[in-house]
Amino acid sequence: MSAISVTRLSKSFGGVHAVDDLSFTIGPGTITAFLGPNGAGKTTTLRMILGLVAPTAGTTAIGGVPYRELDEPVSTVGAVLEATAFHPGLTARLHLEAFRVAAGLPPACVAHVLDQADLTGTADRKVRAFSLGMRQRLALATALLGDPDILVLDEPANGLDPAGMRWLRSFLRAYAHQGRTVLVSTHVLAEIQQIADHAIIIGEGRLRWEGPLGTGTDLEELYLEVTR
Repeated sequence: MSAISVTRLSKSFGGVHAVDDLSFTIGPGTITAFLGPNGAGKTTTLRMILGLVAPTAGTTAIGGVPYRELDEPVSTVGAVLEATAFHPGLTARLHLEAFRVAAGLPPACVAHVLDQADLTGTADRKVRAFSLGMRQRLALATALLGDPDILVLDEPANGLDPAGMRWLRSFLRAYAHQGRTVLVSTHVLAEIQQIADHAIIIGEGRLRWEGPLGTGTDLEELYLEVTR
């Protein structure tokens, strides 16, 4: 069974076709790069996969089930769609604790995800003092609270310094090696090529290319060729 499936998905906002008859599948245990120019429909697609936007037509499923019908969504999918949705007066620890309580998760998971995201040393600083890169780490820690089998990430490298990029690359590679699934929307082609097994490239809401990334694939060249 596919970890994520998108079938003839379309979304229109007035007369604008943000996503147009898009279909793809993502298998378990993989890192998939979800690529396309600004305005290609990537974020809208991710929001439909997560049940945040209703499609005009078509379906999305996670493990064969629409997101809204998952029995344990927090333990199935972790998502980072933006790294700004934090109360500035809360510390990182209190932010995670609030999410933990709301999701009915055990207390130990907060310390665990702080360690996973390398935030233990700054856990008691208020979020207003966090850099964008630290907010990205906190967003990822929030997504990991339920120990999900699938991660859906929209521009997770935004704001990370070189050390943070290296950390993220290593983390996602290890996560997928556990048999879990990562779907990453990004513009940082050189970074994602180092870890992605598969790529989906869209343009103007339509599929332009989908396939495995072999050792001889030049992702930037492929991207420019299919999106021009």
